[in-house]
Amino acid sequence: MSQPPAWFDITATDAARSRAFYGELFGWEIKVDESMNYGLTVTAEGVPGGIGQATGDNPHVAGLVMYFPVADLEAAIERAEGLGGICVVPPWEIPGLGKMAVFHDPDGNRVGLWQR
Repeated sequence: MSQPPAWFDITATDAARSRAFYGELFGWEIKVDESMNYGLTVTAEGVPGGIGQATGDNPHVAGLVMYFPVADLEAAIERAEGLGGICVVPPWEIPGLGKMAVFHDPDGNRVGLWQR
């Protein structure tokens, strides 16, 4: 696979319940940052990710988003839009780590982009 996922994000209506569910289901260790109500997963599979809380001020609705690495986030969003996608979460910076954005594909699936 030329572009394996770089990150997965599960946004849940009850983040604590989802962290318990996925932790038990897959044997994941989940380290929770209480200030963000976000749990970083430690998986044997090697793809990092996290489980966070869906709230009124969170631009992410409940569900799963896979983030794929790109060299140029803005160019990738522009290309996705040119192919019929719609940017639903504009680029934002994760200080010291990179930038992320989310778009809907033509079928309405949420897909994330990640630039280091």
